[in-house]
Amino acid sequence: MADERVPILMYHSVADAPSEATRALSVSPRAFAEQMAVVAARGLTPVGTAELAARWRTGRPLPARPVLITFDDGYEGVHRHALPALAEHGFSATLFVSTGWLRGPHDTGGGLDTMLDWEQVRELAAAGVEIGGHSHSHPQLDQLDDRRLRSELILCKEIVSDQLGRAPTSFAYPYGYSSRRVREAVRETGYAQALAVGNGLARRAQGPYALRRVTVRRSTDAAEFERLVDGRGLTRLFARDRALTKGYAVLRRARHARRAAARVRR
Repeated sequence: MADERVPILMYHSVADAPSEATRALSVSPRAFAEQMAVVAARGLTPVGTAELAARWRTGRPLPARPVLITFDDGYEGVHRHALPALAEHGFSATLFVSTGWLRGPHDTGGGLDTMLDWEQVRELAAAGVEIGGHSHSHPQLDQLDDRRLRSELILCKEIVSDQLGRAPTSFAYPYGYSSRRVREAVRETGYAQALAVGNGLARRAQGPYALRRVTVRRSTDAAEFERLVDGRGLTRLFARDRALTKGYAVLRRARHARRAAARVRR
């Protein structure tokens, strides 16, 4: 079990006609249903984020061929399209919500497409979908100062707790960005585990606050999806993503350094 590798699938929007902002990271309802059929046919066992982390933390064995199905942000298609496909196979999943993007009393208007409302989120939770945190306004957390960072984490947790009657224990970093400071703040806020991106398989050795996921996007065809759930050829499949990520990381560090220097001069 020490070196067991688990595919954690990262979805966003599930829609036939997504907004331009979400299109690349959306999947059609038909594609999602076909992908869930592949998961079932290959004998994979979907588990929740909290369950995976708890089993790794305690040393309890995982079920046969585990896989995680996760959704970020909180798009309405998760309820309209994904939930029926999940229910057809009896699959569990995790939804990470940006509380300031959901329709309702805390809506900041930042959502990139039609978002869930809180009644739909409660229905998803009642159907067995784990609800996790994804910040309040979906910023790049590692670019925030300590006060704003903790505000994003705490406000998200408090709103989910108020709306659902229980606190979220799992978190996903917006854009996948984190740092040691961010991970420590997530832990101190009370989240027990957190997911990044990384486009690789999750392993216990990554630690509970940096578990990797693989991206499912609109361009993911059937053959690529099978490679994702089997964990085959991921380095080559996501080579371009990794190159772009490394280049952007340099740019982001430079921007952050300039902002920090400007704050010191003031």
